[in-house]
Amino acid sequence: MKIIQKEILSAEEKEVLRELWNKEYSVRLFCRTTEDFEFYLSGLLNINHYLLVDDSNKINGWIYTFLREEEIWFGLILDHKIQGKGFGSVLLNEIKSKNTSLNGWVSDRENEIKQDGTFYKSPMQFYLKNGFTIIPEIRIENEKLSAVKINWKQ
Repeated sequence: MKIIQKEILSAEEKEVLRELWNKEYSVRLFCRTTEDFEFYLSGLLNINHYLLVDDSNKINGWIYTFLREEEIWFGLILDHKIQGKGFGSVLLNEIKSKNTSLNGWVSDRENEIKQDGTFYKSPMQFYLKNGFTIIPEIRIENEKLSAVKINWKQ
């Protein structure tokens, strides 16, 4: 596996990432169309993409950073087939090497359902293991997401 950094994604990459997003995240975050996904991405400032690709250039993971309220935020998605094998930490270390602080939203509940009907497993322990701290007083609660803010500082 290798990491490819990009500022601009191709239409094909966006579609692969939308499918990965829909497969791995809760159904409440479902992006029905490519336009929905484009709309989400267009709202992010100073975005940088890091694609985890295998030897056949298939995208297996994606981490991205962006600017929100003068802080660097990130999102991370890994294909369930490669979770638990260290690739998420590899991607996190890539963006940690380029930033002094990172922020994210993490679902801390185990009752979310994925598109295939299985439960979405909270990645909270993964982030704690990778040096993030929970900011319990900052939460997001809406029709799409129930999550707590996490932060990592160098």
